[in-house]
Amino acid sequence: MLLRLNVADHRPLHEQVAGAIRRAIAEGECVPGDRLPPARDLSQALGVNVNTVLRGLRALRDEGVLEFRRGRGVTVAQGADDRSALLDRIREVLADAERLGYGKDDVIDMIRGVT
Repeated sequence: MLLRLNVADHRPLHEQVAGAIRRAIAEGECVPGDRLPPARDLSQALGVNVNTVLRGLRALRDEGVLEFRRGRGVTVAQGADDRSALLDRIREVLADAERLGYGKDDVIDMIRGVT
């Protein structure tokens, strides 16, 4: 699993760690049942403190994305690979936008305005 943090991102590091893991799952690098590397290995790879990684992992556990199992480590939870569901919702939004006379660029501008 290749994770990277964006140095230009102003979010707290633990949120960036959680986001990087979410992206890896969404992009299929990790699938439900896959075991994540130990927090110490992730912290070294990302260049952050191990407690920062653990905080990000705990947040993902609380969201139901990861499972912590004694003796088995941290694994990706079932249902955590909802990228296809997200893509379906995006297609629905684009279809709705088209019906209302908006194009993809208009939708992108709307999304940028929301964030």
